Amino acid sequence: MSWLRIKGINVLPLILVMLFSTLLLSGCVTTRSGGFASKADDKKAFETSLQLARSYIAQGNWDQAKRHLQYVEAEDKNNPETLEALALVFQNTGELELAEQYYLRSISLAPKASRVRNNYAAFLYARERYQEAATQLEVVVQELLYERRVEAFVNLGRCYMQLEAYSKAEDAFKRAFLMQGDDAAVLMSLAEVYFRMGRYAESQRFYDAYRSKNTAQSAAALWLGIRLADKFDDKNSRASFALALKNLYSKSEEYLLYKAYMEDNKQVEP
Repeated sequence: MSWLRIKGINVLPLILVMLFSTLLLSGCVTTRSGGFASKADDKKAFETSLQLARSYIAQGNWDQAKRHLQYVEAEDKNNPETLEALALVFQNTGELELAEQYYLRSISLAPKASRVRNNYAAFLYARERYQEAATQLEVVVQELLYERRVEAFVNLGRCYMQLEAYSKAEDAFKRAFLMQGDDAAVLMSLAEVYFRMGRYAESQRFYDAYRSKNTAQSAAALWLGIRLADKFDDKNSRASFALALKNLYSKSEEYLLYKAYMEDNKQVEP
């Protein structure tokens, strides 16, 4: 054992301490590195599952979307995007109470998320809860950088139309018009609200602008065209619009309104 002594000093204990310290440090480094990798993998799996879920939602594949969302919810129960996605899934599978719970949870966690509020407003509108939908949209339209702000103003106006608050509807549609004056939905909305307000000349002006943008008219547009033609005693336009409504949209609500209108006025269809 003489080789383990240097000038009378026993170096064996020192060697053992150094060896033990080296092993301990290397063990710590390995464990910590593994932790980082694990967290990175978990985050990647979370993001991938969320992306896949959104893809399945876009395809209308609700079962697959729900399967991926259940995983991401288990990983993070307070992620607003996950909660919103689950709300959309439950909304489209008829589980409406659950859908609303998830919408509200998402909004409470991310109150400035305009997309979530906009989707929740659409949910409320479909349930004929127009005032509640308008309340959500009033918040959405305040977000100056929201990419669907024009659409939000139009939807807000439609809520007020349902509530027969025509002045508020006009204000919402005019804001949308200032931002995107050539949008067909905006032009048609202004034409409709002005008709209901009895401002027929303004209604006709926006209706003509709408028609200049759309050669193929919707059922709603043809029905408005019929009513405007009556107001201005334009028999040729009226007959043309009525025939188009009958031939193109005989199963539509607008055609039923037109038939009821004809019966009330004791008129014969063209």
